[in-house]
Amino acid sequence: MTLEKLQMKKGIIAMKWIFVLFALLAGALMPVQAGINLRLRGSLGDPVWAAAVSFGVGTLVLLGYLLAVRAPAPSLAMAGTAPVWSWTGGALGAFFVFATIVLAGKIGATSMMAWLLAGQLSAALVLDHYGLLSYQVHTVSWPRILGVVLLLAGAMLVNKY
Repeated sequence: MTLEKLQMKKGIIAMKWIFVLFALLAGALMPVQAGINLRLRGSLGDPVWAAAVSFGVGTLVLLGYLLAVRAPAPSLAMAGTAPVWSWTGGALGAFFVFATIVLAGKIGATSMMAWLLAGQLSAALVLDHYGLLSYQVHTVSWPRILGVVLLLAGAMLVNKY
């Protein structure tokens, strides 16, 4: 292997670790967000209002970012090429935020996150295996199944104790 190829391979590995750290940070912020929204629910008295306010603030932040970087808006023609189902992501996000607000208050941060992660990995296994929703195909293997089963067992332990 040439020095150039070795350096490129090291660069790709380093880049992958940056994404792993990014994922860890995003994951660590999930129970923080749920706790913040739970507190908002306490003030507003309703989990749907808390989720709506959370999404409203998030929308304002994203719009502020787009204005700050002067990102060009996509054309209507470009937006029209998106499949109908691809417009449902916001609704699923709203459901997720609402669910975390309800779950955080009922089962706590650790159980909530354990069951959310178990559900996420179970669905991800199917999505990857069949290449659904624009994912690349990653065939199910016994080690992947075992990982999800162990996570489910962990969720059960966290929930029990």
